[in-house]
Amino acid sequence: MTAFKSYAQQDTSRVEQYCEVVATGRFLSNKVTIDIDYGEERSIWKDNRIKDENGKLKKFNTVIDAINYLGKSGWRLVNAFPVSSGNGSVYHYVFKKEFRKADTE
Repeated sequence: MTAFKSYAQQDTSRVEQYCEVVATGRFLSNKVTIDIDYGEERSIWKDNRIKDENGKLKKFNTVIDAINYLGKSGWRLVNAFPVSSGNGSVYHYVFKKEFRKADTE
């Protein structure tokens, strides 16, 4: 009996993925609510805001608190810009993170 060894090559190529973070102030509060757009199909039935490990809406003290949270998760800030609306400005932040190509397909 002959044993055959098979060595599967693993794809180690990497690809950058981007997301857009939208920070809006909360009514009568200094805290902000963060919504993340990963480029997936959006639905009014799906809430894309960041949630904690218990599934509760993650509340940030400031925008910097949210940026630090994403930074700890490996995301890197690329650009930031405000967009004026009727009630003030909504801040947009573009982040990028490197993933294994196989994990994004």
